Amino acid sequence: MSESQDEPVVVAGAGPTGMTAALALHARGVPVVILEAEPEDRERPGSRAIYVHGTTLHTLERNHEGLGKRLAEAGLVWPTRRTLWRGKEVFSRTYSTPGGTGDLPHFTSLPQVETEDFLLETLEEVGIDVHWDSAVETVESSPDGVRVVTEDGEEWETPYVVGADGAGSTVRKEIGSNFEGSQSENSFIIADVDEDPDEPRPNERVFHYDHPDVEGRNVLLVPFTGGWRVDIQCKVTDDPERLASEEVVSDMVATTLGERYRDRVAWVSSYQFKQVTADTFVDEHRRVLLAGEAGHLFAPFGARGMNSGIADADEAASAIAVAAGATNDEVARAEVELYASRREKAAEWNKNAAGQALEYLQGDSVVTKFKKRAAAELSEYWEDAGEWLDDAPYGPRGGPPITSIGRY
Repeated sequence: MSESQDEPVVVAGAGPTGMTAALALHARGVPVVILEAEPEDRERPGSRAIYVHGTTLHTLERNHEGLGKRLAEAGLVWPTRRTLWRGKEVFSRTYSTPGGTGDLPHFTSLPQVETEDFLLETLEEVGIDVHWDSAVETVESSPDGVRVVTEDGEEWETPYVVGADGAGSTVRKEIGSNFEGSQSENSFIIADVDEDPDEPRPNERVFHYDHPDVEGRNVLLVPFTGGWRVDIQCKVTDDPERLASEEVVSDMVATTLGERYRDRVAWVSSYQFKQVTADTFVDEHRRVLLAGEAGHLFAPFGARGMNSGIADADEAASAIAVAAGATNDEVARAEVELYASRREKAAEWNKNAAGQALEYLQGDSVVTKFKKRAAAELSEYWEDAGEWLDDAPYGPRGGPPITSIGRY
């Protein structure tokens, strides 16, 4: 059932997941177009997903030569990770080659908007059209294809759709898929802080358990190109709106990063994290595939959001390319079903992994408290105890039990 090459695959959403899906389809010789709800001059505030894993860099490089390398060169590879327990250092390690020795580093750290800029430039290079101000309104699938209508009345007939239109995905709702999961009890305050060019801090990721100078709240400090991410875990009794106020955030930034950073806060947000996955990643006719935040939302611990979305996008493109060239409907459906099975399993694993870290950070159980306190006391004599404290806030290091899909 070879699909007509005159009808491009429609990708809904021009975020990192949608743009990667389009590039991956193009790399496989499949015509594609992107429909994006926002205008071309959209503003994307905040650093958001700052950690690009090495697996993601390799995926981008494979789909367009030079793209992964450009991201790596623009980003920052911090060499040191440190953890403190109530003001006392319990773990520190500096790597002589923190990014490894290959062509691409193990990770790079840069604002998501810069990642998006590189992706958009690459779309322009290869000639993939982005239709801005084209919010998807309806999605009607059938055994033979999909009819998509945008809010401005434009209609598209397409063999396949990749729904990468974010957490509020219209595509997900149109195929009758629903989010299932939970939300964090605690709120979190996240601030972007511009680096001080005259006296920059050392490039090190630092995690504070019960920071004594911010009333015992957990604090994460992560450098990225041009600045710092300050992540503060609120207590259940906190008023997030008050903590996110300019005065209070400036005080906490000055306390955790240094007084010279007080007036360098560029962006602040407060929110609770959802831990949800869609109950199905595909429609009944196996013509619509969900990817990225249209299919899952995770707590940020372990940097599973954007990285897993890009893994979704790459696999969705592979599935569509095979299905489009299949000789019969059964083979095509089976390929899309395989995509759903693999990425649903990966999403559930990532949700649980992020949830494990979230529970560890929020956990007030006697056992959790005892383990952390005991590890802090033992760290002076046993490095593994300190390393456990350093690793635990990010969830397990491994990946889903599917050997061929990488870490996410």
